[in-house]
Amino acid sequence: MTSERVSVEASDHVLAIGLNRPAKRNAFDLQMYEELGQALGRLKRDASLRCGVLFAHGEHFTGGIELPQWLPFFRDGNMPPLPPDALDPLARHPEHTLNKPLVIAVQGWCLTIGIELLLASDIRIAAEDTRFAQIEIKRGIFPVGGATVRLVQEIGWGNAMRILLTGDEFSAADALRTGLVQEVVAPGVQLERALSIAHTIARQSPVGVQATLASARLARREGEHAAFARMMADMQQAIASDDAIEGLNAFLERREPRF
Repeated sequence: MTSERVSVEASDHVLAIGLNRPAKRNAFDLQMYEELGQALGRLKRDASLRCGVLFAHGEHFTGGIELPQWLPFFRDGNMPPLPPDALDPLARHPEHTLNKPLVIAVQGWCLTIGIELLLASDIRIAAEDTRFAQIEIKRGIFPVGGATVRLVQEIGWGNAMRILLTGDEFSAADALRTGLVQEVVAPGVQLERALSIAHTIARQSPVGVQATLASARLARREGEHAAFARMMADMQQAIASDDAIEGLNAFLERREPRF
């Protein structure tokens, strides 16, 4: 399915979500922001979907936000509102966060909100030609979609400040060196690689995948003590699931599990 701004295609438990405004370098107007949130909401609600892939049609992932559309909300101290069936694409609040893994593939320009979408995802693939920059300071503002919080967590204080305080462009090789992305591939291969990873995840136990993701996110958000405090109670729930029974039977029968 393709709407005006976002394409959505489900296959083998994976939902591929494509930014679809290539004539504008996939710049985020408010409609694209809403439609992406709705696609992520579908991914969360649909039990048949186990993993998502976010990518972009055209030469560029995104040239950033359409600032004139967003400024009135910023002046009021708010982010643009989202429909009730949408998730926050930037995952700024736990209650509005996707509970399934999201793999992201980027190419060309990946500016501002593009980097923050990377930081809100779980596994990141970049084409060799990707060019990144967090340029809000060049416009007299600062990032409010997560870069000031998560970039430090991901790549360390000095590396993050170099990006945030200069607005300088950096390469896919720089992103790989610092850990912002996990793989760099030839241009045109990034979506194929992201889909391959997503389908590997989708073949695993959904119970195990979601419990792993929840535990890791809790540790990042509230610290290791909070994660350890929940760990065995969550394991009790996992071990009682049909997935755990199938996993054990597959182990005993020396075959691949079928979740």
